[in-house]
Amino acid sequence: MSPRESAAGEDRGVSRRAVLAFGGAALAGTLLAPGIRLIEIAGAQVARPAGEPASGKVRWGMLIDTTRCVPDCDKCVQACNTENGLSGGRAPTDPQWIRKIEIRLERTGRTVYAPVMCQHCAQPPCVDVCPTGASFKRADGIVLVDRHTCIGCRYCMMACPYKARSFVHEPLHDQKADVPRGKGCVESCTMCVHRIDKGLTPACVQACPEGVFVFGDLNDPGSAIARRVREIASSQIRPDLALDTAVRYHGI
Repeated sequence: MSPRESAAGEDRGVSRRAVLAFGGAALAGTLLAPGIRLIEIAGAQVARPAGEPASGKVRWGMLIDTTRCVPDCDKCVQACNTENGLSGGRAPTDPQWIRKIEIRLERTGRTVYAPVMCQHCAQPPCVDVCPTGASFKRADGIVLVDRHTCIGCRYCMMACPYKARSFVHEPLHDQKADVPRGKGCVESCTMCVHRIDKGLTPACVQACPEGVFVFGDLNDPGSAIARRVREIASSQIRPDLALDTAVRYHGI
């Protein structure tokens, strides 16, 4: 695990109290229910050599095309649950790392559907408010939680404007070896960091049958995601918060 990046002393240009609400003029009626260029080696996609530390030259990201996302498909959610050992339950206390939401566009009244997860902000408010440093950002931009340091205060849950974090209320059994979790800890989408570190794409990206996701290195101008971001209009959720999210959306 790379050293935590300190965000102290940086001017965000936005009050952190403002990040407690999810909404804004760009999105109305929302139902709130990431590297090096990918190369082919022996038929497998490899992001970086195994064992090599995360690098600040890389920033993993996703481009989500809402024009391709269909309302009755939740394969990304199912894949996330299976990959990370989540129950997939519907109770309010059940951890959920990715969810499908319905967005009604205020300007046109058009309704679109989109998966929403941790947005892996360049300026993550969850990291800012964490009193123990449990919430941290890797050199390659992936925002994570160290369950051994988390004290369960849930300040990060309140600070996240995307409602992307969950709290583990009950003891956990039959956990995935690559995805350690624990009762009394906060958790959220890790962008399947354990898969990325093995040269694989996140589970939701691999599972989507509609081609909604484009995954890769936002810092590499030759990567598929960087090219796509240049070619089509894309936006961030709540760009007014100036958090510089690694997850971008087309069609909202």
